[in-house]
Amino acid sequence: MNETIKSEVIVDNFEKPIDELNGFGILIPFVKELGFVLNFYESGKSQITYSPKPQHLNSFQVAHGGAVMTLMDVSMATAARSVDKSLGIVTIEMKTSFLRPSTGRLIAMGELIHRTKTTAFVESKIMNELGELCAHSTGTFRYVQRKPAEVKAPAPEKQHFNSDGPIATD
Repeated sequence: MNETIKSEVIVDNFEKPIDELNGFGILIPFVKELGFVLNFYESGKSQITYSPKPQHLNSFQVAHGGAVMTLMDVSMATAARSVDKSLGIVTIEMKTSFLRPSTGRLIAMGELIHRTKTTAFVESKIMNELGELCAHSTGTFRYVQRKPAEVKAPAPEKQHFNSDGPIATD
């Protein structure tokens, strides 16, 4: 099946990374590293664009599946949060289908399908610049109360010992 789905959303200006827009109210370093751009999240829908950097490609020189899954995860989370931005959200489960290689600038569209007081059922579609469907995902998310942001210094690396000395972890 060679399905082409055209995006209903016009993607216009891609200026600010998602953390600068304060979409989550917190900095998510992995999202910043990937360079996701939040175009909007409102009324149960979201749109994020992503231009994979060379270090985000796999050995076939297409976007790594982990980066694509992260894009879908974030687009679903923002769609779910768009109906109540005071709440946090965590992923409970996610099912993903890769339909074609994800190349060039990618557009993720998240949509809230159903919601209860504590749970959101969401889907995401990843389109390439030609409007072709590259990947599809559904997910279940839990709404949580957001805790005040704290800045903590990273904990020193712990060494693991047993009665015979250090435990090898490699």
